[in-house]
Amino acid sequence: MNRHEQFYIGGRWVAPVRPAALDVVDPATEQPYTRIALGSAADVDAAVAAARAAFDAFAATSREARLALLRRILDAYNARAEDLAEAVSREMGAPIAFARDAQVWAGRVHLEATIEALETYEFSRLKGGSLIVKEPIGVVALITPWNWPLNQIVCKVAPALAAGCAIVLKPSEIAPISGILFAEIVEAAGAPAGVFNLVNGTGPDVGAVMAAHPGVDMVSFTGSTRAGILVAKAAADTVKRVAQELGGKSPNILLRDADFEKAVREGALACFANSGQSCDAPTRMLVPAERHDEAVAIAAAAADGLKVGDPREQGVDLGPVVSGVHFDKIQRLIEAGIAEGARLAAGGPGRPAGLERGYYVRPTVFGAVTPDMTVAREEIFGPVLSILSYGDEDEAIRIANDTPYGLAAYVSSTDLDHARAVASRLRAGTVNLNYPAWDIRAPFGGFKQSGNGREYAEFGIDDYLELKAVIGYRP
Repeated sequence: MNRHEQFYIGGRWVAPVRPAALDVVDPATEQPYTRIALGSAADVDAAVAAARAAFDAFAATSREARLALLRRILDAYNARAEDLAEAVSREMGAPIAFARDAQVWAGRVHLEATIEALETYEFSRLKGGSLIVKEPIGVVALITPWNWPLNQIVCKVAPALAAGCAIVLKPSEIAPISGILFAEIVEAAGAPAGVFNLVNGTGPDVGAVMAAHPGVDMVSFTGSTRAGILVAKAAADTVKRVAQELGGKSPNILLRDADFEKAVREGALACFANSGQSCDAPTRMLVPAERHDEAVAIAAAAADGLKVGDPREQGVDLGPVVSGVHFDKIQRLIEAGIAEGARLAAGGPGRPAGLERGYYVRPTVFGAVTPDMTVAREEIFGPVLSILSYGDEDEAIRIANDTPYGLAAYVSSTDLDHARAVASRLRAGTVNLNYPAWDIRAPFGGFKQSGNGREYAEFGIDDYLELKAVIGYRP
């Protein structure tokens, strides 16, 4: 049986206190394919109580016991890999190959990186006559998004367990099935009752209640900056720690000494990956003014070469975006780019030819974009690339930093020292030089309105620990 209309609380699958349900819509067909239960404050109360009851014993477990649990979760995760890939593809529209090789892969490598970090993590050290101890913060509320569901679930759950915390997880109600499968994985791994709990529901009815709950010691949220502000406000009255990974409008500076055709093409494809639904996507490409038209032509060719279609078909590069609401938002922003005078070089409004149903967006390239245009300012969260011109590098860096966001930035150059020098001037939590491989052992998080705190590997474990000084520990 599936557990779609149940929650996992206190080591058991339970019905919601007050029956309520929500259709889960397949974005490729625009039709519901299953339903989930929706929680309320009463369900949050039950989950927090279960976590509180489990916390003291779990916090006292050894490093070895937590490592054993994480290794069992990894084994169970790998055993359900195909189920997870199919769930992600169905719930948020990722092409099935991308769901396997990127979405499910991300959860796996976060488990591996957390296990590796925990093996040598320093929980205490002597400093003079004092013992400095890192202790689990307590019960943590984890609120995760729909765009990389397993990446964000695992990069929160794994370090929280490594730290010795008890967890209440709320996955996105838009893409919730992978979260339910993950709860089944944790159950199969034999997590102690109450250490991991899952409640589905909406942001106002469950997420905000979790953030404000006096029994919760910390909330970790990934999502939009607008929603992150609401979570922080809800958490403020109880003075709990709030970790946030929020929006982005990441600049991609192509320096004059870059391998230009390669850098433009790779930057465009990175922008379009996951149908543009990545918070760190390089959506603002900054190119030397004299090479603007060349860059637009290369990027447009890359966009036109992508196959958009049914995520279950082989050879599809981009599936639909996640929902009708999100599709409509992207269409409005594309129309805004045209109305404000950006040059449409590829894509544009409407669905790709031959796709009459499903939330499919045409991979879109705008040239002649100026920094004040809506498409250069707002996070579109779709396959839309804006190309801007710069005169000298100071102007490029000024444009790059002229944003309320600061999650990621990109620099391309054939001279690595040159790229490093520019990276040092960019206000972003991650700077990628020449499109490197994803490093899940490096810290991930943002400056400014892109959030606070850091995730991944030992940096993720840090977030779920409190510092204690035992003074006079040694004469």
